[in-house]
Amino acid sequence: MIRHLEETTSTNDTARRPEFGHGDVVWAERQTAGRGQRGHAWASPPGENLTFSLVLEPRFLPVAEQFLLSETVALALTDTFAAYGIDTRIKWTNDIYAGDRKMVGILIEHSYSGPRLARTIAGIGVNVNQTAFDPALPNPVSMAQAAGRTFDRSEVLERFLACCAARYAQLERGERDALQHDYRERMYALEQMRPFRYPDGTLTRAAIEGVRPTGELMLRHADGSRREYLFREIEFVLKK
Repeated sequence: MIRHLEETTSTNDTARRPEFGHGDVVWAERQTAGRGQRGHAWASPPGENLTFSLVLEPRFLPVAEQFLLSETVALALTDTFAAYGIDTRIKWTNDIYAGDRKMVGILIEHSYSGPRLARTIAGIGVNVNQTAFDPALPNPVSMAQAAGRTFDRSEVLERFLACCAARYAQLERGERDALQHDYRERMYALEQMRPFRYPDGTLTRAAIEGVRPTGELMLRHADGSRREYLFREIEFVLKK
């Protein structure tokens, strides 16, 4: 079921209601309190983009492997864009980039039942047809800008849901190595020496070597040392 709303506070909040079950989607034209990762707000002009939340109930997945679900959703998005001839990469942890510009933001929120996941809400914002962005945003891009044409948003959503169902089936079948391999191959800036920033503002240079199934980013630093980082322990320094 796809519930298409004119307005809601946040699609993730709405999707938590018990009326929505596995595979259901809440799509809103306007969010009065939309949010992204790191507590950032998410705003999108009505009628141009896709802002929606997908409900999943991955009760087979151990809590310790929850990042594999993030990989599943991110890969489904890159599969979707590939179907339209748009090459994209996954910027750890959950952004999708076309070149050096952000096309998608993802906010995944879990609830648990003992040692396993119970319910997951994947909030996704896709820049589809927008061409004028707030200049305060560092590096946005849309599908329309990347492909040179506009898109039917409903069709894009349906395509994503089909791609997500295929990737989710891989996860259900236990094909973790295949998901890990594909995620690594599609990582943004893979094996490129780039600047990163620690929470205290200190800079370092390192190259991405991959990511653990538990979500840690594996970096090789300029001095040859290798370290692993959890979300919020390090971040990209974006190109201007």
